[in-house]
Amino acid sequence: MQKLPGDLNRNFTQYLVDRKLPKPDQYFFTKWLRYYWDFCYKYHHDPFLPPSLRLFLGKLQEKKQSIEQQNQARLAINLLYEMNSRSPTPSKQNTVAIKTNSYQIQNNNKKADNDSAVKASDKSDHKIATHDSAQVSGTPQLKPEPARQNPPESSGQSWIPVFEQLENEIKRRHYSPKTFKAYRTWTRQFQGYTKSKYCQHLCQQDVIDFLTWLAVERKVSASSQNQAFNALLFLFKQILKKEFGEIKGVTRAKRKPYIPVVLSRDEINLILDHLDAPVNLVVKLLYGCGLRISEGLNLRIHNFNFDTGILTIHDGKGKKDRTVPIPQSIVPELQGQLQKTTVLYEADLKANFAGTFLPDQLETKYKNAPKEYIWQWFFPAPTLTLVAEKMEYRRYHLHETVVQKAIKKAVNSAHIMKRASSHTFRHSFASHLLQENYDIRTIQELLGHSDIRTTMKYTHTLQSRTIKQAKSPLDFTSDREKGG
Repeated sequence: MQKLPGDLNRNFTQYLVDRKLPKPDQYFFTKWLRYYWDFCYKYHHDPFLPPSLRLFLGKLQEKKQSIEQQNQARLAINLLYEMNSRSPTPSKQNTVAIKTNSYQIQNNNKKADNDSAVKASDKSDHKIATHDSAQVSGTPQLKPEPARQNPPESSGQSWIPVFEQLENEIKRRHYSPKTFKAYRTWTRQFQGYTKSKYCQHLCQQDVIDFLTWLAVERKVSASSQNQAFNALLFLFKQILKKEFGEIKGVTRAKRKPYIPVVLSRDEINLILDHLDAPVNLVVKLLYGCGLRISEGLNLRIHNFNFDTGILTIHDGKGKKDRTVPIPQSIVPELQGQLQKTTVLYEADLKANFAGTFLPDQLETKYKNAPKEYIWQWFFPAPTLTLVAEKMEYRRYHLHETVVQKAIKKAVNSAHIMKRASSHTFRHSFASHLLQENYDIRTIQELLGHSDIRTTMKYTHTLQSRTIKQAKSPLDFTSDREKGG
């Protein structure tokens, strides 16, 4: 969180004391000012102009903060405006210096006449916002001037409906929660860059400027810039219902060829020696079956078929299903984990728990499914999760961060000289199969790749064993005869 400048913090605290506000109010008002300052810094808003307060309150509403908290935040920021407008001239100069040094507002793409119109409108809004506080302090009341409405293309517009539509469209298409989180993050950054410009007046040039700013100023990676491009493409076509057009003249981040990190079998065994149950069994599945970490932790009891030796992966990346062979060497460990899960499940039933979490609306169709044995997680979390809306406890699976932190600690303890993570075991799975001369198409199916080019990147992790000199197959027979 962005810290408050020291002078502003001291001045605001002293102002609250001078107003003879109770200690609890002083604490909460200062807290809301910190949140507001961080919000303005993050999204490039001017903290001393009332339109920023409207955007901040919209953010609180989006995060489902209570009306009481929103009113408390509004009062705290109005006190900031009041303090800034009523300080003596030297103090005002200090405040302006703080504002100038702490914020680098992007104004390069704004026209001068638009700036003057926005400043005039914000000035009149500021008088209205401080009118009530002036009445409380007993100072002479000035008749507020009628506020001029901002033109549609000006800054300070509410984007709350945009984010609501974004969430609805993502859910309607059954995209993953991670996709929604990424698209929402880039949309919010785009909002901050355009200073909350009126949505229907966003144009292709705004996208070009934003993508160029990411590459030149922020120096983001090529993959991040491409992700931002896809998020804005979705925003324009599905939310704003506008033609995106062809983007030209964008400074693109340089994309480097990526070669996956691959561990040797000895290195994998060394890491496993530094892992405890059940994380070590999770890692064995990641490597032995080529699973993503989300696929490994989302396994349920019905995914395992020990009779045929087949593990079925449901709703993998892209909502695709696939099957992989169960490593026979870890079948006893898998059956031991199944017994532990069964014991925990029976204890939960006696405690009258509400069951497990189910995907989509499956629980609506099958009311008793959350408590059925086959739907329980294969790697359940050690504690129950409270669902506040229904005031009931449910069982979730082992969290990803538990596995990721354990792997990182094990890699450091084993002194592995490679940048290894949970996904490295999936890379090692593919590379080791390729090293054993497995067909690239077979590896593609086991990994669940839609495009063979994605699988081909693993050919760069091995030493080339092919003959470089081109030769006709007709000459192979004659060469053998000469040799014979």
